[in-house]
Amino acid sequence: MEATFIPFQGIKNDLDGRLKCYHQDWTGGFKAGFRILAPTTYIFFASAIPVISFGEQLDRNTDGVLTAVQTLASTALCGVIHSIIGGQPLLILGVAEPTVIMYTFMFNFAKDRTDLGRNLFLAWAGWVCVWTAALLFFLAILGACSIINRFTRLAGELFGLLIAMLFMQQAIKGLVDEFRIPKRENPKLIEFIPSWRLANGMFALVLSFGLIMTALRSRKARSWRYGSGWLRGLIADYGVPIMVLAWTAVSYIPAGSVPHGIPRRLFSPNPWSPGAYENWTVIKQMLDVPVLYILGAFIPATMIAVLYYFDHSVASQLAQQKEFNLRKPPSFHYDLLLLGFLTLICGLIGIPPSNGVIPQSPMHTKSLATLKHQLLRNRLVATARQSIRLNSSLGQLYGNMQEAYQQMQTPLIYQQPSARGLKELKESTIQAAASMGHIDAPVDETVFDVEREIDDLLPVEVKEQRLSNLLQAMMVGGCVAAMPILKMIPTSVLWGYFAFMAIESLPGNQFWERILLLFTAPSRRYKVLEEYHAAFVETVPFKTIAVFTIFQTIYLLVCFGITWIPIAGVLFPLMIMLLVPVRQYILPKLFKGAHLQELDAAEHEESPALPFNLVTETELGSRASFAQEAEILDEMVTRSRGEIRRVCSPKVTSSTATPMKDPTGIQSPRLSAYSPRVSELRGERSPTSVGRSPRSSDVRPSKLGKSPSDSTSN
Repeated sequence: MEATFIPFQGIKNDLDGRLKCYHQDWTGGFKAGFRILAPTTYIFFASAIPVISFGEQLDRNTDGVLTAVQTLASTALCGVIHSIIGGQPLLILGVAEPTVIMYTFMFNFAKDRTDLGRNLFLAWAGWVCVWTAALLFFLAILGACSIINRFTRLAGELFGLLIAMLFMQQAIKGLVDEFRIPKRENPKLIEFIPSWRLANGMFALVLSFGLIMTALRSRKARSWRYGSGWLRGLIADYGVPIMVLAWTAVSYIPAGSVPHGIPRRLFSPNPWSPGAYENWTVIKQMLDVPVLYILGAFIPATMIAVLYYFDHSVASQLAQQKEFNLRKPPSFHYDLLLLGFLTLICGLIGIPPSNGVIPQSPMHTKSLATLKHQLLRNRLVATARQSIRLNSSLGQLYGNMQEAYQQMQTPLIYQQPSARGLKELKESTIQAAASMGHIDAPVDETVFDVEREIDDLLPVEVKEQRLSNLLQAMMVGGCVAAMPILKMIPTSVLWGYFAFMAIESLPGNQFWERILLLFTAPSRRYKVLEEYHAAFVETVPFKTIAVFTIFQTIYLLVCFGITWIPIAGVLFPLMIMLLVPVRQYILPKLFKGAHLQELDAAEHEESPALPFNLVTETELGSRASFAQEAEILDEMVTRSRGEIRRVCSPKVTSSTATPMKDPTGIQSPRLSAYSPRVSELRGERSPTSVGRSPRSSDVRPSKLGKSPSDSTSN
């Protein structure tokens, strides 16, 4: 995004960029066919279930003035409008927890005022939305979103983890409330006696944890060894909604032997109930609000405007992270302007406004990345198998796949063809081809495993389109009419889904990965290198990683603590905005520039897995940490039977090619290159015959295997 503070210039730039690809936003979605339903269904549940829960929370906090019907209507209305005329279609809109907190605060203020009261609450809230919309217009016109460029990974990931903590907090709070008597209920009912309350709470734990575990497992179904490919794909794409339906069905198993209220289910009036339409005509009452309160509405409006500005912009930023490799331009300024109009509309019809939400927005982008991966993978698998049938060499096969990949990269009207291509072949694959006797010899699937190799070659890409956002918003709107069916879902399933969303948002968050690294035993840190890992693990000393992570964790806990303050809790985004000067002026004085650049990099750079073998004490030094004998024994025995593992050598058959005596002669040049960084991690010395790499003098030995106390002693 180009930073500009010239009035209307940012909005003009956004419109110019998005209008050029507007047609392709729709055609790209329709060309995906029925596969677009997988990310649509996934994000629909991720959007609808929290909105229903927030509606039930508003119903309790506002004495029934606002319910789940209003929160669903707001999410659907704003979602449909944004998906059609919005700038960034990857952004998901919905009623969020901060909006619930603000409306609860405003209702508690209004109900105690004789000249406002419960009857004029929505009319006064309408004036708050009018002021909020005016402030959002002002921020969008002046280009305030240009400041978002200064929010680095430090702020974005901290905010994302804070939202995950709030979702998990809501899940835990909901489960605890399952053991208590709900408000506005008759405590003399049979389901509220202690024994039945205990039974309800224990059953709620079963339903919640059952949903969490099965939903997380279903998301990884494509890597299962059981079932056919289409079945695994079906479970991976639609497993989460299937699990919600399955555990809802389980909740009805003991229906005949327990009181009617066990387990507890969603409570919300039907949209056709008496009085359900009173809020839609609130505009008629807005002139009845005293002038003093109309002017005073500017105070909560300022808080909401700051909240929406930050929340909406950061949600859009997290949905467009650089590692997603998006090709279409952003639209921060125009989307903020549109948010002002949506807030105004919601206020005039008496429903709470919607804004960009986390973690649903980045979850939407990730699901579309999975869709694009499937479309590319199907094309490349067909190309690779056709090349193998034609007895192509490894180089010819790779060239054919590269050509097929480029054909799938339809350039935009104003763009040049994509320069991005497939990743490089793995070293083991090139070595296997070399062992066939000649590098140009035909290859088969014993050398190039089509099913596995292509997943490693494909870069991350996203199917950027508007259809999935429109469909999920329309499905949320359909929930208003389907309220009698939705009320069959147990509340404990909702709490489980809240926890699932919190857990699902953690992968890819480097802040979370560094927290896990801090709790990893020094003797086991080498295992981080045996998987795909962030690049900073190899380049930044562990002590620096620990100090940076501890600072970020303390700041996170402070922000989380602020959310517990009744009134000031809605101002926690100001703490996130404070990270901009902290990052620019304070952190550079505490950390080296190179280390800070690695830990707060704009892109999520990953390094491939390394075979990291434990070496002797004389090679790593006397202070190195080693796996204990029991840990080594754990890796030597099988899990199921406790027997010693026996590694069999590969079977040699008549069809097995005889390896060459000296395959290095035809080896890929990048295989023989010496990497000082990897060698120092392994404890190896630079070979004198190769000479020093240009970067070898700047590379420090990794502190990954050493404890902080050992590092300080150096």
